[in-house]
Amino acid sequence: MNHALVSAEIQDFIRQNTKADVPKLALQKNPFAPVEWHAILEQISAKQKAETKLPTWFQTKNIIYPSKISVEQTSSEKTAAYKATLISGNRLIDMSGGFGIDDYYFAKKMSEVIHCEINSELSEIVAHNCKALNVTNIRCIAGDSTEILKRQKVSFDWMYIDPSRRNDTKGKVFMLRDCLPNVPENLDLYFDYTRSVLIKTAPLLDITAGLAELKYVKAIHVVALDNDVKELLWILEKNYHGSVKIIAVNITKEATDSFSFDNSTTASATFDLPKQYLYEPNAAIMKSGGFDEVSTQFNIAKLHPHSHLYTSNTLLKFPGRCFVIEKCVDYTKNEMKHLLTQTKANVTVRNFPETVDTIRKKWKIKEGGDRYCFFTTDKNNRKIVLLCTKL
Repeated sequence: MNHALVSAEIQDFIRQNTKADVPKLALQKNPFAPVEWHAILEQISAKQKAETKLPTWFQTKNIIYPSKISVEQTSSEKTAAYKATLISGNRLIDMSGGFGIDDYYFAKKMSEVIHCEINSELSEIVAHNCKALNVTNIRCIAGDSTEILKRQKVSFDWMYIDPSRRNDTKGKVFMLRDCLPNVPENLDLYFDYTRSVLIKTAPLLDITAGLAELKYVKAIHVVALDNDVKELLWILEKNYHGSVKIIAVNITKEATDSFSFDNSTTASATFDLPKQYLYEPNAAIMKSGGFDEVSTQFNIAKLHPHSHLYTSNTLLKFPGRCFVIEKCVDYTKNEMKHLLTQTKANVTVRNFPETVDTIRKKWKIKEGGDRYCFFTTDKNNRKIVLLCTKL
């Protein structure tokens, strides 16, 4: 860690330039030689990224940031706070500590958190930031987390792991065994030290594939932030052999929508033609795969087994977008001429043979406006277009 970066003068300069154009700033002469100009500019770039994602860090004096990419890849405070609601007890070990955002929130729930980080410089940065944030119950240990774990003389209430993909796996299907640490390979060792494991993975991981690689999975939380799926959280309990609860969560400024179902329960969806209202599930539900469960739990009909759009004549409080259907027409040249030519609309395709770009070019539909147009397939396998107004 570059300790010169915490000098009062450099910290003041970083704060004063949080709105600056960094590439333009880079052309100026370094006012703090012999401290590397690149290192100062990197702090400004990372702090800019932190303003909305990590407001606590952004607002705290003397915070040191790792690279801008590390800040981009770390958990947001909102998702970290959600993770902390899933754990309890006295002692937690984080096997892949990173920038320590998750551990900051775990430390609000646990008496002691051990932050393991193989990158010694990053470990030092997190230890420094803990002091700046006045957090006293996080212990930072640099080194290989598996070796650190083996040296521990105590058991843990929880173990947290955020495995990272190895550099040689680019382009391959995302599998946990291709990550560091290799969770499937080390699970038996982990359960020698804890009964409860929380694993964070990227949403790129297929839920079915993850279940095939792991054992003792008790629950999976699909976490979206403002309708953008950010992470999958896997809760494992030693020797658990039962159904898996899947919880789809969408965190917004206004509220947190949660939808859950049991993966061992077979739900039977109902199907109907478009009615007065149209419902599009949020991104977390779409990732969870609980499409038939939505139909069952809300008692609403799907348009088609593969369309994942729902309809009813009574307006429901629904975890996703809701629309009034103004018009429903067959997807034909004649109907489209009267419906949308030379107009503006927000276009969505669901179970439809053409892409949004193709549809826009073909029918000269400009993007935007307050009209929403869904191109989809109904229960009779007809290609239809729904012109809607958002509620």
